[in-house]
Amino acid sequence: MKLSEYAELPVMIVDDEVETLRSFQILLKSAGIRNVTTLDDSRVVMRELDQREHAAIILDLTMPYLPGADLLREITEHHPNIPVLIVTATSEIETAVECMKKGAFDYIVKPVEKERLLSSLRKALELSLLRREVSSLKESLLSERLRHEEAFNEIYTASPRIHALFRYVEAVATSQQPILITGETGVGKELFARAVHRLSGRKGRLVSVNIAGLDDHVFSDTLFGHRKGAFTGADQPREGLIAQAGEGTLFLDEIGDLDNASQVKLLRLLQEREYYPLGSDLPRQTDTRIIVSTNRDLPDLIKSGKFRRDLYYRLKAHQIEIPPLRERKEDIPILLEHFLTEAAESMHKPKPAYPPELLTLLSAYHFPGNVRELRSMVYDALATHRKGILSMERFREAIMKESTVTDRETPPGSLPRDDCLVSVFGRFPTLKEVEDFLIAEAMRLSKGNQGIAASLLGMTRQALNKRIVRARQQRG
Repeated sequence: MKLSEYAELPVMIVDDEVETLRSFQILLKSAGIRNVTTLDDSRVVMRELDQREHAAIILDLTMPYLPGADLLREITEHHPNIPVLIVTATSEIETAVECMKKGAFDYIVKPVEKERLLSSLRKALELSLLRREVSSLKESLLSERLRHEEAFNEIYTASPRIHALFRYVEAVATSQQPILITGETGVGKELFARAVHRLSGRKGRLVSVNIAGLDDHVFSDTLFGHRKGAFTGADQPREGLIAQAGEGTLFLDEIGDLDNASQVKLLRLLQEREYYPLGSDLPRQTDTRIIVSTNRDLPDLIKSGKFRRDLYYRLKAHQIEIPPLRERKEDIPILLEHFLTEAAESMHKPKPAYPPELLTLLSAYHFPGNVRELRSMVYDALATHRKGILSMERFREAIMKESTVTDRETPPGSLPRDDCLVSVFGRFPTLKEVEDFLIAEAMRLSKGNQGIAASLLGMTRQALNKRIVRARQQRG
């Protein structure tokens, strides 16, 4: 990881020699560190630290007024999370040991080797950033309140699990590390990416792209851009999405579909913070924050050799796993109201009331398409609605159609194993016992409503009623 990734983190240099301060400042800025404070009077350091937070300090030992060793003790006592690099001409081992005991992060002897100093500073900034993130995460997760509720206005929820994710997002949004957002199709992964960007405080904009199905050439051209003449048809140079995002955020959806060659390029982008436009031999630096999402199981893809392990661990520096709608059914009433309002406004219709049984029907459904599927159901139902109470018929038809498709597409190997059936029945059941069990479960979930139960079972109400009557007769 390059120092330029920490360009905005504030670094303080304390030395009584002005020339040393100037040379260190030039060295750091040439390495990408732009936020540098220089002080030649050790007496003002603590006042400066009280007024403004710093990520690391480079400190000389031999100074007038307040010696560096005394200042080190004060810094580590009052600001223990700031790593302090001692850079001094004093080479005695005893002095070095004493400084490390007092809490110094590193001890470097002058004349300073450029790479030695930059490497140590990079590690110090990594540690400082990690400490900040842990502190922010603790504060967010222990608090029940959000500091920036407005950032989540697009996400309608009453789920404690989603609100816990909101607090996590607040904690990691300002991090410069990548974020991996996982969850089934339709759970709202892009909405979370937008929330992260709004909370990040980054200067650039959010640029989103779905990379599913892109071959390596198109992926490279889309992200990195190209120079004029880079390939046939490249009559004009074109900026890629990374350049368009600038100091903002690049959101890559469906990362699990990325081919191997593109994965290598993305890994280099994350590690080196640089990329090559097509047709160019000169790398371009970037400060773009990367967020990726997928509905696929990346560990499974790693096992099958379709996804790089090193890229996976680089991407999941922070991970947001969004639960499916069927695991947060308390959101269904809120989402139903929101989508009814939204659909009514878009179709210039009055918002209709709906029967209470509709919530029972929707709460008993497993929603493989999650929030997006519920939205489509509402829009479809409202499109055919004329007046009065909203009909449940379009919802029932959608659920029955999905149940039929699921039955047709379910391969034999994905059916419940015999041990699952035995755990329910105590032995391998007969077909009649399984049928009775499913009907009883459907009736329980639908709270005794045969129409809703029939929708869940993928049959007509008449067919279900016949089975129920027949079962009663057989028991009688």
